[in-house]
Amino acid sequence: MRSSRNGNGSDVLVIGGGIIGLVTAWRAAQRGLRTTVADPGPGGGAARVAAGMLAAVTELHYGEQLLLGLNVASAARYPAFAEELTAASGQDIGFRACGTLAVALDSDDRAHLRELHALQQRSGLRSEWLTGRECRRLEPMLAPAVRGGLRVDGDHQVDPRRLAAALLTACERAGVVLHRDRAERLTVSGGRAAGAVLADGTELAADQVVLAAGSLSGRLAGLPDEAVPPVRPVKGQVLRLTVPPAYAPFLSRTVRAVVRGSHLYLVPRENGELVVGATSEELGWDTTVTAGGVYELLRDAHELVPGITELPLTETRAGLRPASPDNAPLLGPTALPGLLLATGHHRNGVLLTPVTGDVMAEVLTSGELPEVARPFAPGRFAPAAARVPAAPVSQEQPA
Repeated sequence: MRSSRNGNGSDVLVIGGGIIGLVTAWRAAQRGLRTTVADPGPGGGAARVAAGMLAAVTELHYGEQLLLGLNVASAARYPAFAEELTAASGQDIGFRACGTLAVALDSDDRAHLRELHALQQRSGLRSEWLTGRECRRLEPMLAPAVRGGLRVDGDHQVDPRRLAAALLTACERAGVVLHRDRAERLTVSGGRAAGAVLADGTELAADQVVLAAGSLSGRLAGLPDEAVPPVRPVKGQVLRLTVPPAYAPFLSRTVRAVVRGSHLYLVPRENGELVVGATSEELGWDTTVTAGGVYELLRDAHELVPGITELPLTETRAGLRPASPDNAPLLGPTALPGLLLATGHHRNGVLLTPVTGDVMAEVLTSGELPEVARPFAPGRFAPAAARVPAAPVSQEQPA
């Protein structure tokens, strides 16, 4: 365990209080590090919009096989993580081992799903091919047009809003200090990150700083050019509907499909909520809910599950996913000593919450980036001469 060089500061300052920042802070505090979080609304961020699919198998994309290992490692941690967090916070996080069904509506989608099934099998993943009739037997609300599908019993779900609330409570109980204000500028002293200045002028000192501000991570003032994370915002619009008791059970598991080239998912909660999403829009910092986005989601969802138009629409929302150039997270030390990143998780932030917390706690306490995270070190985007070693020998601080 490290000790702070500054008696008035923290061992760790986490900038950003979304689920990634909070899990980092919670795990750091559990390791005995004096930890502070700076965020104007901790527990908010992308978690307010995310559906919470834990889809290591059905989220597999061509060219992202390296990310698969991290996704699978985190998915395997979820049952124990959910149990531990529930005990630490006294709050249920909505973890459901319900499985996922990915379906095809036409012959082209069926061919694509067959190719995905073959990729999953080559990757050592478990999924079962079903006929359209077998899909409808599992989920009777599916449209007659469904041509086939993949049953993935290992892809589950969690409620991101409950997850964020539980992490916030767990942080508070673990002694994490919360500053409910925006970090405006990184403090650099002696060639290393030394804390941050908040919007109200408060100066926070820390031995190590973790930048976990999601899509906003690259906008923090004071970052040297070589340490600016290459993270961009990707807009996603989602809908929430309510399944009245008379319609239950509407869906028993998460259902996914590609409709007109767009990815669609329906995530049923045990409390009767049904999440429908999500658009993927490269529109900068725009978070407007648009009539077009809502229409497209409802149109495609109706084609997949016709009965959905009978359900009350209770919420529309848009948020920003933090995406890196290769759509994989940035985890660990940067070119600036004392500054670490935990951002860029794109569509896998909720899934990667357990492994991110473990990885960041380990590197903060030992200076060693665990092997599972080494392919995702921030230095992979830096010029060769400026790259940070994925597993530095030591980052021990002078007494």
